[in-house]
Amino acid sequence: MARRTRLFGSLSARFTLVTFAVALIAVLVTALVAVQVVQTVEQNQARQQLKAQAAALVASGRAAEGRVGVVGDRFALVSPDGTVTGAARGSVGPDVVRMLQAGKTVSANTTLNGKDAVLVGIPGPNGGGIVGVRKVADIAAGDAELLRGIVLALAIGLAVATAAGVLLARLLGRPLRRVADSARALAGGRRGVAIETQSVAEIDDIAQALRTLDTALATSEDRQREFLLSVSHEIRTPLTAIRGYAEALADGVIPPGDVAEAGRTLSAESERLRRFLDDLLELARLEADEFTIVPQHFDARDTVGAVVRAWAGAAGGAGVALRADLSGDPIPVHTDEMRLRQILDGLVENALRVAPAGTEIVILGGLTPHRVVELAVRDRGPGLSVEDTAVAFDRGALHARYRGARPVGTGLGLSIARTLVGRLGGWITASPAEGGGTEFRVTLPSSDIPRASP
Repeated sequence: MARRTRLFGSLSARFTLVTFAVALIAVLVTALVAVQVVQTVEQNQARQQLKAQAAALVASGRAAEGRVGVVGDRFALVSPDGTVTGAARGSVGPDVVRMLQAGKTVSANTTLNGKDAVLVGIPGPNGGGIVGVRKVADIAAGDAELLRGIVLALAIGLAVATAAGVLLARLLGRPLRRVADSARALAGGRRGVAIETQSVAEIDDIAQALRTLDTALATSEDRQREFLLSVSHEIRTPLTAIRGYAEALADGVIPPGDVAEAGRTLSAESERLRRFLDDLLELARLEADEFTIVPQHFDARDTVGAVVRAWAGAAGGAGVALRADLSGDPIPVHTDEMRLRQILDGLVENALRVAPAGTEIVILGGLTPHRVVELAVRDRGPGLSVEDTAVAFDRGALHARYRGARPVGTGLGLSIARTLVGRLGGWITASPAEGGGTEFRVTLPSSDIPRASP
C-alpha cells in the first residue's frame, strides 16, 4: 500500500495519469462526434441516392406506367388522384401525398415495417410522384467498417498521447529530482552545492531560489560563527578577570589595602557579564514566537520625558547634557509603551557611551504631516560612516569594527533595538548627524489619543 501510494503520489505518475485521462476524454468526445457525423453524412447520402433513383424513375416514365416493383420494396407510387401503391406505401402519409400533388419535393423521416427510415419524394409531371424509403438500419450497416476504422485511429491516438505523457513526465521529473537532491544536500548541511541551470523556466526558478538559499545560508552561518566567536571572547574577558582576582584573593597575594579595589573590579566585571547575558536573553526572547506586545494609546512626549528624567543623573555624571526637543502638539502612538521605553533607553545608553564630556544628547520627536511618529536620539560622538550605517544593526558588527578604538557595549544593543522596533510595526535607521555624531531615528505609525473630558 505504501509503495502504491508513493508511486501514484509522484509528479511523473500523476502527470501520466492526467495525460491519459485528458486523452481518453478527448477520444471519447471525438468518437461520439464522429459517430454522429458519420450517421448524418450517410443519411444525407442515402437521401441523395433515393432522390436520384426516384428522379430517374420519373424521367423514364416507369412511374406513370406503375412499374416500380423491379426496384424493390423501397419505393411507392403516388397517382395523381392520391392513390398510393407499392411495397413502401405504408410509409407514405397524407402530408407526403399533398406535397407531391402540389409539385413539391419531399425529404423527411418515417418508418418502414416498424423501423426508422428516411423518405424522399419526387413529384411526377402530371401530379403524384415516386417516393423512396430506406431503413436507417440498412444505412448504418454500411457505416460499420468506417466506424471500426475511426475507433482504431482513436485507439492509436490514445496510445500515442499516453506515451507522450509518459515521456514528458520523465523529461520534467528528471530535473525536478535533481533539484530535490540539491535541496536535500542543503538540508544536510552542505554549502556551495552545484545546481545546474534548467531548460524549463519554472524549474529553473526553483533552482535559482535554491542557489539564493544556499548563499543566504552560507552567509548566515558565517555570521553565526563570527557572532559565537565574539560572544565567547566577550564572556571570556570578564571571566578571566574575575577568576584572576578570585585566585589572588584565595592565595592571599592581594594586600589588605587593595581588597576594596579588587572587590570593585570584581563587581564591575560581574555587572559587565550580567549585561551581556541579559542582552543575549532579550535577543532570544525577541526571536521567540511567544514574545508578546501589549499595545495601548499614549502620548510619546510622556515617554520621552520619563527617559530624560531617568538618565539625567548618569548624563550629568558623564558631563553630558541630556535634553528633549519635542513638538508642542501631542504625539499620539498606539503601541507597547514599555517596549518603546526600552528602545529609547537603549539608544540613550548607547549615546552616553560615546558622547564626549561637554557635549549634549538630544531626544527629538514629533508627528509628521503623514501621521507618522518620529523619535530620534542624536549625539555628538565620533559618529558613523556611510559604510557603518549599512551594518549598524547587525549583531556585533560595530563592536568588532571599533573594539579598542572607542567605547563599545556588548554588540547586541542595536540589534535588539531593530528587532523591537520591527515587532512594534515600525523601522529604525542610523545616519550621520549634522555637525558630527550619529542620529538614530525610530518611525512608528500614529494613532489618535482618546481625550479626557474637561
